Formats: sequence, C-alpha cells, structure tokens
Amino acid sequence: MRKKLSLGMGLLVAAVLLVVVAGLLLLSRFGNSGASETATSSSSSQTNQSSTSSSTSAADLPKVSSSDWDLVLVNRDHITAEMNPEVTEVSGIYVDSRIASNVEEFLAAAQAIDSSEHLISGYRSVAYQAELFQSYVDQEMAADPSLTTEEAETKVKTYSQPAGASEHQTGLAIDMSTVDSLNESDPSIVAQLKEIAPQYGFVLRFPEGKTDSTGVGYEDWHFRYVGKESAEYMTKHNLTLEEYIAELKENGQ
Repeated sequence: MRKKLSLGMGLLVAAVLLVVVAGLLLLSRFGNSGASETATSSSSSQTNQSSTSSSTSAADLPKVSSSDWDLVLVNRDHITAEMNPEVTEVSGIYVDSRIASNVEEFLAAAQAIDSSEHLISGYRSVAYQAELFQSYVDQEMAADPSLTTEEAETKVKTYSQPAGASEHQTGLAIDMSTVDSLNESDPSIVAQLKEIAPQYGFVLRFPEGKTDSTGVGYEDWHFRYVGKESAEYMTKHNLTLEEYIAELKENGQ
C-alpha cells in the first residue's frame, strides 16, 4: 500500500512540474513578443512624430522663392556687380522704388517710438561703396600705423563691406537710428524697432550672436527689406537671411 501511494505521489509531482515548466515557457514567449511589439510601436510612433514635425516646419515656411527679388543675397560669399535699381528718395536717402512706401511707414512708426529716429543711409553704388570701404581702411591704418593693409581690411570688414559685397547696392537696405553712430542707440529702442520691423517687411539684418552666419558683427541700425511674410518667419525663428535662404532651398523653394 505504501509503495502504491509513493508511486502515485511521484507521478503527481512530475505532472505539476511539467505544467509549471510549460507555463513558464509560454510566459517567456508571449512576454518577449509583447516587448518586441511595444518597441516596434514606440519606434513607429517616433518616426511618425519626426515626419509630422518635419512636415509642420515645411508647412510653416512662407510660399516664396529663394530667387525672389526681395530675397537677393549679397555678402562676401556672394559678390554682386552693380544692380542699378530704380530708386526713390525717402527722407534724404534713396531706396528701391518698390519699397519706398514701406520705408516711409517704417520710419513713421520708428519716430512714434522715438522722435529722433532718422534715416542715415540707403542705396549706395558699388563705386561709392569701394570709396567708403577704402576710407575706413585708411582711418584704421592712421589710428594704428602698425596695421598692414590686409589687417586693416579684415578689421573694417567687421562693420563695412568691400565693393560688391554690400547690401546697400540692392536698394533694399537702410540704416536708421537715433544717432549717427553705429551701435550707440538706446538698446531698448532698438529692441522695439526689431519687434515692429516685420510689419513693414524689414528685419534687423545683423543681429547679435549671428556673426558666424552673416560674417558681420552686430549692427543696431541696419535693416533689410525681405517682404512681410519672410520677415515675420525669420524673426519668429531667429534666422538670418543666409539661414532663411538655405532653409528655403532645402525645401525646394
């Protein structure tokens, strides 16, 4: 009788062990499958989010072309011959006739903020820019006789451009300030002008912290017309004209 009971107990224990082992195998199989499905789902979600973000950024871009007349890029990497724009006089300076009303309205808005705001410079021919640039080089060498011509030119390029590299030849750039000296206007006034500029199609062309992009140091008085839509986008995303044009081209515009 004892032998029969021992045999029965042995069979029962073996059966229980088989059930436990089978259960563990099934749990392991479905557990890994679930983890794999979760990882796949997570990866798919991230891909979809990335795709959505990219499409949103592209959708946010103004429907303009990088080759539009008001987005012409002139700098030391894009030397440009004389453009001979048709110009109109506005408060003592000349600008491209197509933006004359924008300049007038921007000036009026600036003077509402500070009555001493005034236009300093607008269109400059390539020939005049060559003379101006050379005069700055001469001044730097006179102030520091140890400078070579090349060193003086390098220094001047931080605040003025050689012939063919200045935006002023486009007729789309203006210098406007409360004083006739670069970077000496009240910063709070400049901040207000920078904020309202897009309403009239302008951006502060050489902002702080963007020298690597523009090749030019901060200028508190240099504003550039790029069109209202582009100006609003550039200001919203803190883009220079160089960065904005590169983004347009990346998106086939």
